[in-house]
Amino acid sequence: MQKRSMLSQLRINGISYLLSALLLLVGIPLYQLLVLNPTGYGTILAGNNGPALATAYLHWIGAHQLQFIIHRLLLTLTFVLLLTLPFVLFRIIVAQELVAQVEQGEVEEDEETEDGSPAHPWRGKGFVIIALWAGLSGLLLYILGTIGGTIYLVSASSATMPANFTLISSLFSLVPNSIGIGLLALSTLFFGAMIARRGRYIWPGIWVAFGYAALAVAALFSGSAVGVASSPATGQATLTTPAMLLFALWVLWFGIMLVRLQPE
Repeated sequence: MQKRSMLSQLRINGISYLLSALLLLVGIPLYQLLVLNPTGYGTILAGNNGPALATAYLHWIGAHQLQFIIHRLLLTLTFVLLLTLPFVLFRIIVAQELVAQVEQGEVEEDEETEDGSPAHPWRGKGFVIIALWAGLSGLLLYILGTIGGTIYLVSASSATMPANFTLISSLFSLVPNSIGIGLLALSTLFFGAMIARRGRYIWPGIWVAFGYAALAVAALFSGSAVGVASSPATGQATLTTPAMLLFALWVLWFGIMLVRLQPE
């Protein structure tokens, strides 16, 4: 009964991740294409830089506050749906390692409980714990930074541009897009490495490929975070879009695997 309940919860988590991935891959791009771009959003971002971009962007937000807020809410919802992902991946990796240790006789008899499970938690989980908390912190910083930045930009667009606008808006850009994404890069790096290092020794082939895909996500996220840090005013870097797309595909992959889980 407990295993069935856990399996049901994993499937529910999988559905949440599928929704998040679909928002990143389809929902938000379509909203930008069909709602934001006809109002001049894309033209403003592509045709300005420096102080001119700040002025034009604020003017656009002031004229289209509802559209801007909905866009930011969709982006926030995407990452809210992922808040449990680091915990779920952590539990799967630790459980797989423990099962492998028991099956391969790596646990001595005096280290087992009466039901045959290890008496002590898996001792090699240091990096996966870092992955867990880095992932959770990155998601929270992205969510809070996006919400804070939205409130500030909407408020600033309703009045004369504040004298310290560039500094504050840059901080609100750095928190989600550089620090938050940087922590997500660290998280996916360690999660991927923990799976890839054991490979087919304990993981099915599809999970091994998933682990290596996590390393690719980490590489693009790292490049995006560094790019935004060097130019925080725009909140974007050359690698930001491909990094988000690859991350969305990785999350979609994980969601599909969870939804398709079957009881042993």
